[in-house]
Amino acid sequence: MLKNKKLIMIILVSFIISFNTFVFADDEEEQRYNEEEIQNLIVESVATPSEEPKINARAAIIYDRTTKEIIWGKNEKQKKAMASTTKIMSAIVVLENSNLSDVVTISKKAAGIGGSRLKISTGDKITVNDLLYGLMLRSGNDAAVALAEYVGGSVEGFASLMNKKARELGLNNTNFVTPHGLDNENHYTTAYELAMLTDYVLNNKTFSKIVNTKVTTISINGNSRNIYNTNELLGYMQGVDGVKTGFTNGAGRCLVTSCTRDNNQIITVVLGCDTKKDRTSDSTKLIEYAFKNYTRVNLEEKIQKEFENWKQINSNRIYINKAKNQKINLELREIHKKIIPIKVGEEKDIKIEINAIYNYEAPVEKEKKIGNIIVKNKDEIIETIDILCSKRVEKKDIFSYFIELISIMPNYKWLNT
Repeated sequence: MLKNKKLIMIILVSFIISFNTFVFADDEEEQRYNEEEIQNLIVESVATPSEEPKINARAAIIYDRTTKEIIWGKNEKQKKAMASTTKIMSAIVVLENSNLSDVVTISKKAAGIGGSRLKISTGDKITVNDLLYGLMLRSGNDAAVALAEYVGGSVEGFASLMNKKARELGLNNTNFVTPHGLDNENHYTTAYELAMLTDYVLNNKTFSKIVNTKVTTISINGNSRNIYNTNELLGYMQGVDGVKTGFTNGAGRCLVTSCTRDNNQIITVVLGCDTKKDRTSDSTKLIEYAFKNYTRVNLEEKIQKEFENWKQINSNRIYINKAKNQKINLELREIHKKIIPIKVGEEKDIKIEINAIYNYEAPVEKEKKIGNIIVKNKDEIIETIDILCSKRVEKKDIFSYFIELISIMPNYKWLNT
């Protein structure tokens, strides 16, 4: 009887462990939307694009790739679990530290991981390239572990490489424990930093190609297999060209999306959606809101034009006491925000204010600050640029005074009497 109870307890504990392993895993194996469903959902989500987005996600962001600016955000700097969007970092660490043609032999640990899987077995042989497709399209946790072990020596070693890369990119509110993103309290990021990471990673042509692939054929042990992308917007919504889905019980439904229209590219991130429909709808709303309500202003052009106009009027007003030459050459320090996203119709709210000091004692050194330009959007200062002296203004010496004296002597009448 006692032995039977122990056996039952062992079976029960095993069941609970197995249950937790799979329930809390990244589960992207659910049925994909059919074309009609996704099109209807997109239409529903863009009905009122001019309104502020009302979304289900716990955290979200619209990030402009050209300007590196946040167009819109919701709790975008709060730490959140991110599920399989983790694999964005995993992919770039692999791409920067291995060769695509390398062949990987699958370990027992990789083959045994739960959740969303590429369905590779112990001893299987597959290239790094095909594992990356399995990682990003199929969201394979087994592919993630296999790549981590190959590149980092172990999951822990690979996590160190991930965190090193995060620090290099200035992602100070991000920490990685695994290459796949299964729930762990020490595994987190923010919507903002996930967008920053994605912005960096999309510069890698191989990564961009992978995440923009809807279906591809990979080879395992020389046998071909078709795999499909879990990104429900890819191929259905105008301009969507990546990047990654995610789900765990702890993180909720997550989606990082890249969308390009008319050479303008944005990244949207939604974290902590309740359902797959919510994450699709939220992402669609954010994309349409950005493209239909925001334009880009060439701030550098506006500043340079205002500065040139100001110089024509004010350069001669600057007086330098005891200077050899009153002419002063002026230049601007670097303009950091060359282009900015702004709501359509609010371009007129950008104001440029120029301030300067008009009196100096010679010499005036090169790069001496003589004023600044303050750029405001309504009451918010968005850029401050120093105005500098671009060439040293020399002080008069004895010879200069002598020449000056000779030049004015004919004007004195007593010399001619």
